[in-house]
This record gives sequence, structure tokens and C-alpha cells, in this order.
Amino acid sequence: MNRRVFGITGWKNSGKTTLTERLVSELVRRGWKVSTVKHAHHDFDIDKPGADSFRHRQAGASEVAIVSGVRWALMHELRGEDEPTLETVLSRLAACDLVLVEGYKREAHSKIETRRLDAKDRTPLSAEDPNIVAVAADFAIEGELLPVFDLDDAKSIADFIERTTGLVA
Repeated sequence: MNRRVFGITGWKNSGKTTLTERLVSELVRRGWKVSTVKHAHHDFDIDKPGADSFRHRQAGASEVAIVSGVRWALMHELRGEDEPTLETVLSRLAACDLVLVEGYKREAHSKIETRRLDAKDRTPLSAEDPNIVAVAADFAIEGELLPVFDLDDAKSIADFIERTTGLVA
């Protein structure tokens, strides 16, 4: 698939979600159509017990679509199937200018690594992952060979993503 994909990766509580949110806002403000994929390492639910769609899933439906005049959502129950690959998930997204992928540490797309001084694990991922092309941190980093950005500097990081993904020359 020929899709522009850029990842935000890092350890738990390293600022991935906050940075992703800021990047989406900045890139959309610049006129780009942006989609996101978030990887969760745990069981999650976006549906409320008692809701009609929840009842459909509880009854055994493999997929449940909820549709209104404002938005729609599709939930797919794995029911023992393997977790889909990132490529499979990307193939189901509508056309857009850029997909920001939060998580998926081991996938082979370009990524920025987030680091926070107060994160529980601060072992750099970039030493083991050649797909990490930059670092965003809330503390000074000495000796890093990759470009380093302030974790709060979404504008400069968005500039970098635009250049890295080919959105701009």
C-alpha cells in the first residue's frame, strides 16, 4: 500500500498521546486530512453496556457498525482470531494525506520516539530500531545522533513529518 504513514512511539507515559493529539491539530490546521491508528496493549471497549450496539456484540455479532448523520464507527470482535496487522488496519482506512500511528513499536514505518524525564522506563528505543528517525523529549539529550525536538514543539515536529513523508518538498 502506498500510504503516507508516520509513527509516534515510546514507553508508557512518555507523551505519545499528547504529542499525537497536538500533531493532528497542527497538521489539520495546515490543511491536511489526517487519520490515526492507536495500538492498545490491553482489552478496551468503546461501547457501553446496555447500548444496542453492545447488545449486538454480546449476542455474538462479528462486526457492528453504528451510523448516524454525524459519525459512524465499526467495531470488529476478534473472537479468537489473531490481532490484525497494521497493514490490514491501514488498508481499511479511507483515503487521507497522512496516517499517524501511535504505538506499534516493532513495525517498519518511520517514527519519532517520545521521551519524558519522569517516565518509568527511559531506555532509548532508537538504539534498537532503525525506523526511529527523530526523538522528542522534555529534557536535554546529549550525544543523540538523530534530530531531537522539544516534546512540546508540535510545529517543528509537524514540519519534520511533512518533509520526511513527502507531504512537502
